[in-house]
Amino acid sequence: MTGRPPARFRQSFAFYVLRRLVMLVILLVAISFVVFSFEYITPGNVVDTLLGLSPRTPETVAALKHEYHLDEPFFTQYWIWARDAAQLDFGNSLRTTIPVSDTLRSRLPTSLFLGGYAFVMTMIFGVLLGAVAALKRRRLADRGIVAGAIVGLSTPAFVSGILLLWLLAIEVKAFPSFGLGSGFFDELWHLTLPALSLALISTAFVLKHARAAMVSVLDQDYVTFARARGLSPRRVFFLYAVRNALIPVVTISGIILAFLITGAVLVEVTFSLSGIGSLLVQAATTKDLPMLQGVVLVVAATIMVANLLVDLVYAAIDPRIRLGGRTA
Repeated sequence: MTGRPPARFRQSFAFYVLRRLVMLVILLVAISFVVFSFEYITPGNVVDTLLGLSPRTPETVAALKHEYHLDEPFFTQYWIWARDAAQLDFGNSLRTTIPVSDTLRSRLPTSLFLGGYAFVMTMIFGVLLGAVAALKRRRLADRGIVAGAIVGLSTPAFVSGILLLWLLAIEVKAFPSFGLGSGFFDELWHLTLPALSLALISTAFVLKHARAAMVSVLDQDYVTFARARGLSPRRVFFLYAVRNALIPVVTISGIILAFLITGAVLVEVTFSLSGIGSLLVQAATTKDLPMLQGVVLVVAATIMVANLLVDLVYAAIDPRIRLGGRTA
């Protein structure tokens, strides 16, 4: 026994990954076409939308048409834009005249760090509290955890952020109240409160799914049989219960990760963080089309990559699932 997975499983898994990558590329092309069409979907003339409140002169209009290839056919314009976008060249911002890629490069790491930090908190506390609630079901601990989950689901992230800011940054002074910090550990310290406030709602959501899955698994015959064989409670819990209960939790983790990365607008404002969420709102408010196109395309790619990674983890946890119609 070498411990390696069968060749049939490896081939099926490789085929599944290849198929998902092809689907990812196709979806990105479709989304890029919709994103490019923003210029023509928005009310008014494309030149008027791009100029905004800037002064209009014949020279400015001619330069704008030349820069954005507006004198070319529509699909030629899209091809030129998509070719540049594939090289992360989205043009210059209409509001700041800074290249969009430079702004994205400076903002995206903050959102990825914050979202990833909040995601780790969500999965650890959500699964742990869900497991405790399932083991203590119908007892005081279970009722208290479920009640806390209901409160967490009902509290907006910016409200919990303000509360944590007042309690732990102003009163106790345990964490900084704003800013990003410098260096990994300093950033980790600065982003603890924002990540915690962002993770409260998603933790409650994961907790409810983890509890329901754990309760269902603990009632299965194979768990009862494992106990009857004399296996230790710890081994039964981790080897049989937790691993099988994680499967439905993993299926929703991709959506949660995407939400935590892109949905932190109010948290970023509360803690004075310059992330991708606030940039998206600014671009939409000021009708900065090049910036809006770049942000939407990068966010879409981030969400699809996160979902792909989650699906791969899902296959690793339960190799019995069918990958692309083949039994793994």
